[in-house]
Amino acid sequence: MVFESKKVIIPLDNPFKKNVLLIVHDVHQDFNTFPLAYGYLAAMLQKSGYSVEIYCMDVFHYTNDQLEKKLSNSQYDLIGAGFMPARFEETVVGLCQSINKYKKKAWFFLGGPGPTPIPQYMLERLEVDLVVLGEAEHTILEIMEAKLGQRTLAEIKGIAYRDGDQVRINSRRPLYRDLDALPWPAWDLFPMESYTGSIQMMGMEAKEKMMTITTSRGCTDTCSFCYRIEKGLRIRDLNEVIKEIKYLIETYGTTFFQFQDELFVFPRQRVFEFEELLKEHNLKISYCCNSRAVLFDEEVATSLMRSGCKFVNIGFESVDQAVLDEMNKRVTIEENFKALEVANKVKIGVGLNFLWGFENDTLETLWKNVEAVKIYNSFDQVRTIRPPSPYPGSPLYYRAIQKGLLSGPDDFFKKFKNSDIMTVNFTRYSEEEYYRMLFEANKDLILHHFKNTTGDMEAAQELIDSFRRLYFEGDYTFRGARKYDRESRKKASISTKKAVADTLVTESDNITLVQPAEESVTV
Repeated sequence: MVFESKKVIIPLDNPFKKNVLLIVHDVHQDFNTFPLAYGYLAAMLQKSGYSVEIYCMDVFHYTNDQLEKKLSNSQYDLIGAGFMPARFEETVVGLCQSINKYKKKAWFFLGGPGPTPIPQYMLERLEVDLVVLGEAEHTILEIMEAKLGQRTLAEIKGIAYRDGDQVRINSRRPLYRDLDALPWPAWDLFPMESYTGSIQMMGMEAKEKMMTITTSRGCTDTCSFCYRIEKGLRIRDLNEVIKEIKYLIETYGTTFFQFQDELFVFPRQRVFEFEELLKEHNLKISYCCNSRAVLFDEEVATSLMRSGCKFVNIGFESVDQAVLDEMNKRVTIEENFKALEVANKVKIGVGLNFLWGFENDTLETLWKNVEAVKIYNSFDQVRTIRPPSPYPGSPLYYRAIQKGLLSGPDDFFKKFKNSDIMTVNFTRYSEEEYYRMLFEANKDLILHHFKNTTGDMEAAQELIDSFRRLYFEGDYTFRGARKYDRESRKKASISTKKAVADTLVTESDNITLVQPAEESVTV
């Protein structure tokens, strides 16, 4: 029996073969994108001759009781899971308790953006054996060698581990730059139909299949609310990306791709190169990607549109310069508006991501954001405004500690309830005032969306009520506004973007505030 990856044949009867279980935890929703990190880890392990099993709790919604039964009837040498900090109390704590009870002699490790910045806390709180710091493709192979007795944990860069009663945090592993040397994700180990067909992305046709893919890793910026497990930007050879796209089309029938790069459009020459390579290989695909406003000019946007781009996600975050500077966005409001105008001109859907709740935010900045969303809305998604979350490791997290709003990771996880709820209050308003203002703003955005799309005001009211329960009744099961139109997304005419209002003055930092009288807010 062999495993084939990039024409390299690896025998699976390796005498040192060990069993690895990678657990994709449940996120309590029925639309899931392919977990690329797990795919790459599994491929690296297989390439080195280890057997790997993926336990997809996200797709099949296995309970912790079912996991415990599986572990009690199985024998593994290494068990791993990764997570984002938002899922910690809700999912990860209980998951770790179940694994610790039934792992037997296996080593249990955690990785990803959740544990990487706070490894000591994770080791002590969850009693796992190891935390992988940063990207794990090469680290996991050395962990397996340590499990086999071929090296010690003290020799492995990029891990933290428990040594009796002590926590040892090793130095970080040097950044791995040759992304093209990594094997393709081990798609064959996953229930691919459940990933390619479960989600309707912006710009997709109803029966299209979608797959996530990456052409680069990292970002050039350091926004205050963001945490990345590695620094710097590394890019893949686009010829290798084209080969991967062709394979996914031929093997899984995917024609829509979600590029998970944080900066798909950088450097800008790659955008034009990608368009030409698609033509050269006669590939007609549709896709969505991410950009920064300062990189999204008309030439880039036109090339993206010609190559099949249907939607570009951009973190505009605010249309107030003082707030943007506070976020360390390294962008001006004029550049934000220019990018919005470009998207409107070339008819590409654009993600209108806005936050409200920074120290410089006011009622005025809230309604400036609302009006910007309404004027430039392409109605690909229900767009609402949310508070910033000071996730551990981010500059905003350390700002919260500096201001006495957080005392550390344990305090963060006690206070964090939902990504649409304030973890700590950076603003000048009381929490009651804050939620009252934000509720009215999001109510206005929801009504505006449904009036300009399906006209289903019953659905609009259902979503408004969900926000009311979240803000005022503590119903933290809310999963975000965008899930409400995933099943039957109906895109309004592009012409409605400019029909909403002509009150935006892009030459300056002023937006005329338009607040419906029946939904006005006072402080």
